[in-house]
Parts: sequence; C-alpha cells; structure tokens
Amino acid sequence: MVEIIKKGKLLYSITYLDVRIVDQEGNIVFQKSQLQTPLLLQPLANDNSIMKETLMKADKDQYYHYINRMGLEYIAAAIWDHHQYKGLIVLGPFLSSIPSNELITDLISKHKFPVSERKQLHDYFQSLSIVGSTKSTYLGDLLINMCHHPYIDGKLVHTEKSRSTEKVGKILYEEDKLIIEGRYKAEKKLMRTIEKGDMEEIDRLSKEVKGMLDFSDRIPESPFRSAKNMLFVLNTLCRISAEKGGLRPITVHHVSEKFAILIERAPNLPYLKILASDMINEYCALVQKHSTKDFSMIVRKAVDYIQINLEKTLTLKDIASAIHVHPSHLSRKFKQDTGLTIIDYVNQKRVEEAKLHLQAGNTTITDIALMVGYNDLNYFTRVFKKFTGQTPSQYMKNVAK
Repeated sequence: MVEIIKKGKLLYSITYLDVRIVDQEGNIVFQKSQLQTPLLLQPLANDNSIMKETLMKADKDQYYHYINRMGLEYIAAAIWDHHQYKGLIVLGPFLSSIPSNELITDLISKHKFPVSERKQLHDYFQSLSIVGSTKSTYLGDLLINMCHHPYIDGKLVHTEKSRSTEKVGKILYEEDKLIIEGRYKAEKKLMRTIEKGDMEEIDRLSKEVKGMLDFSDRIPESPFRSAKNMLFVLNTLCRISAEKGGLRPITVHHVSEKFAILIERAPNLPYLKILASDMINEYCALVQKHSTKDFSMIVRKAVDYIQINLEKTLTLKDIASAIHVHPSHLSRKFKQDTGLTIIDYVNQKRVEEAKLHLQAGNTTITDIALMVGYNDLNYFTRVFKKFTGQTPSQYMKNVAK
C-alpha cells in the first residue's frame, strides 16, 4: 500500500479534492481532507461498501461516478494486483453544479434535519468544488491510469538559478510609501465598515479595496499564489471585523472555513477577484442581519439558544432556565434590546424558515409546521399570516405563480 499512498498524496496535491484510499477489508489506509463533513451528514456519508460492490463487478478499466443520497458526488476506481482486488481510491465529495437554497431545503425536508443546521449545511455545500462533466471524465481517466501503473518518483533536471529571486527583496522595500499607507488606510476603513454592517459604504469602498488586494508583484514568479495569500489575509481581517461587529462565533467560524477552502480551490485569478468581492459582501451582510453587538449578554445568550433550538419547544420559561436567568428579567431585557417579545422573535425566525420550505414546494404545510417547531397547524397558520399577511397555502400559491 506504500506505493498507492504516494499516489493518493499526489492526487490530493493536484486535484484540490479530498482523497480517500480504502483497502480490501474496508479500512481507510489514507485520507486527506480540506473540509470536515458536518456531524449530521456523517451517518449518511459512509459509501465505501456501495462503491466497492459496484467496482468489483465492473471491468478493470472502468471507474465509478457515484452520487449519494445527499447529492454529494465522488469519482472512484478499484486498485487491482493482477486479478486480485486490493481496495479503491475515492476522489470527492464535489458537486457538478452550484448548490441552490432549494437543495438545502430539500435535504432538511427529506432527511428531517434540524432547521437550526441550515447555515452549517449551506456553508458546507458552498465550500465544495464544482466539477463539470468534462473534468470528471478526465479525473476518471487519471484514476484508472494511476491505479494501473507503478508509481515512479520524478527527478528534477537542475538548471541555472533564476535571478528573479534576487529582485524580490528589492521589490518589497522599494514600494512607494504612499501606496503602502493607502493600502493600510483602506484596510482599516474596510474593517470598520464590516464591523458596522454598512452595505452602502462597502459598495463605495470597492475601488479602494481592489487597490489593497493588488499584490501580484509580491511573488513575481507566481501571481496566482500571491493573490491567494492576500485573500487568506483578507478572510482573516473580515473574520475579526465580523466578530467585533457582534456576529456569533459559530457563524463566523463556518463562513471563515468556507472561504478558506474556496480560496485554496480557486481555479484562476478572475475567480479570486470575484471571490474577494463576495467574501467582503457576505461578511458585511451577515453583520447587518445577525449582529447582536448592541444586545446585552443575557439577550445574546437567549438569541444563540433560540437559533440552535428553533425546531424545539421554546417558551420564555424554557429559554430563561437554559441560560440561568429569571423569566421576567429576560423578558424585560429582550424587549428593551430587540423591540420584540421573545415569543414574537421565535415566531419571526420560524416563519422565515417556513417560507424557504414553502418556496421549494415539495413538502406539505403540515410537515413544514412540525419541522419549524409548531405542533398545531392552526396556530402555525395564524402566526404565519400575522408576519406575512397571507396564510401558508396562499403564500405557496403566489410563489408558484
């Protein structure tokens, strides 16, 4: 297996996809991953036996493009020693198209996932590589060829050293002082704007931000690597600003992890430029929508608890007990900070989730009510109409039109 593990490492470094090597007994002997599978998906993601069964029946020059119950895609090929099956190599997960909100809604409905996990699922699917049909064919061919041929360690032909490395130090220290000061000024302004969640100001800052990211001369031999490095820095700055702006640490973590993977897997420079803009806008929008910066610590804890347990029974007494405060004190502080009673806030969040499922149109209203925490359909209908001006069935019909 030593030789095949070397092939696994090589595949990981050139495809930017997760690689898994499984022996004939089903044991994982090599695994390299950039992204951890969310806990709620792990019980549904053990597909090694399915791929093994299919590949053992296939010809030795065939690979398997497998799509599991969650829409995650993999390319797998069997490892053969003459006519003896030795295991399999698996590339993935990846997607063949950009994941939509409807996909996440369908997964939640189909597998009865807690609605409070929507953000984590969304970020996980957004972080996966998109692999078109042509590229997946090339990946299959690559796997077959690697599995059928022995591994050979390449040897570098030494040539005269390039002098460009001597110029790097010069470039770093000869940058114009005004340009450096301008970049740091733009950086501070950007961080303050994200911290405030000011989407209008972010639009106005777009030109300054572009200048801040233009560091292609930092590594003259590799502008692509240089741009990636700058985006990693930008991701960290945005993360710090969003946390200062009152975004929940768990949300900041998921967003930061998602963009770190998207940066590393970026195929080219134009993609990185689009990604930089998307990243800034997403952090800023999340602060604008979900910031709890101006809330007291008690109210922040209550909001966090509600978000994590949206599908469960949530009364003032339950929430107060969970965060160890007196119900009347929590009720008073919550109304003072948010302008809403706790029950109104819970209902508002549940209606927002219900609207996403109604837009998908493939789940009954009764099931949607249960998923978002309502055991009484009539009560759900009254609450929904209070916040939207329509009953759930009217809302669904209008969406269909």
